Amino acid sequence: MIQRCKEKIYEWKLLLRNIPTTIVVVFVLSVFSMNLLANKSISLPVSWLALDCGIIVSWFAFLAMDVVTKHFGPKAATELSLLAIFFNLLFCLILFLGSLIPGVWGESYVEGSEEVINGALDRTFGGTWYVLAGSTLAFVVSALVNNFSNWGIGAAFKKNPDGFVAYVFRTYISTAIGQFTDNLIFALVVSHVFFGWTLTQCVTCALTGMVAELLCEVVFSYFGYATCRAWKREGVGREYFDYLRQKKEKAK
Repeated sequence: MIQRCKEKIYEWKLLLRNIPTTIVVVFVLSVFSMNLLANKSISLPVSWLALDCGIIVSWFAFLAMDVVTKHFGPKAATELSLLAIFFNLLFCLILFLGSLIPGVWGESYVEGSEEVINGALDRTFGGTWYVLAGSTLAFVVSALVNNFSNWGIGAAFKKNPDGFVAYVFRTYISTAIGQFTDNLIFALVVSHVFFGWTLTQCVTCALTGMVAELLCEVVFSYFGYATCRAWKREGVGREYFDYLRQKKEKAK
């Protein structure tokens, strides 16, 4: 049992060492920022539609997961997602502790409203437990849905699995399903229960958010495809793949 745990830890470290640092950093930042931005709703002219500002960055998290899934597999992408969630929770804790420190935010200096604005800023950056819990639950489930549906769709392309058509199908479909899942769970758990959104608003938010985030991924899809090709050409992750191959051979 101890030996198995050591092997898993070594495999985990090996994965992190082999995934390019840039995509890991930006992925973690996107997860953290989209949860912070989810605190702000978007004012819209129709009552049946509701969106939050998290949609402007959440698409990048899914693009990163799609790239990692294509190259390293769904298990690796899910492990990276859990790492992002860990850091998100860690920095949310740091912001919460920061909100408890006595002091005044620079933006609260409005005559007659300093205390109200300062308190509002503390609560915003300090976070609300149900927003954090809802966003964490939504992202965990949507990451699993996105990563494994991406891999399953990709496996159906036997003739040219590394072609652009295969990449488009696997990423667009999995992103649409994953984004809808993420938006709907968050809307039902948080917005419906705590903010009084109707079920219609929850569903339309999930659908419109999915469309908006999917369009962003469509715009940058060639970047994701080019990244996958570059990683394969440059042999990114060779050490990790060799280890998995050796591990599989030993298990036979």
